[in-house]
Amino acid sequence: MAWKEAGEVYYRISVDEAAKMYGEPDVAVVDVRRPDEYAKGHVKKAIWVPVDDLLGRIDELPADKKLLFICAQGVRSGLACEMAAAMGFDTEKLYNVEDGTPAWIEKGLPTSRGNEP
Repeated sequence: MAWKEAGEVYYRISVDEAAKMYGEPDVAVVDVRRPDEYAKGHVKKAIWVPVDDLLGRIDELPADKKLLFICAQGVRSGLACEMAAAMGFDTEKLYNVEDGTPAWIEKGLPTSRGNEP
């Protein structure tokens, strides 16, 4: 179940919870890892915006959807949630997938490689 730490503006969820939300029309997955990490495997159809580029590319994120930010271990995706909140995104729609992309891939969930969407 989604939960927040004291003072956080986003929800924390597991890969299993993210998988249940995946594919819903009001949900978008945002991968914030480096290019080399993304190429090795990423959530199928994820929006890819490296965390270092996020502020300059914030307009690429759909403001009307729940945003599931994912990285390798939940650190950069947590930062991305904070950045999106600071840029005016609805904090009730911001989620940090804590266990990260490696856990997503290990569970056999929809994955693409290279530059495939």
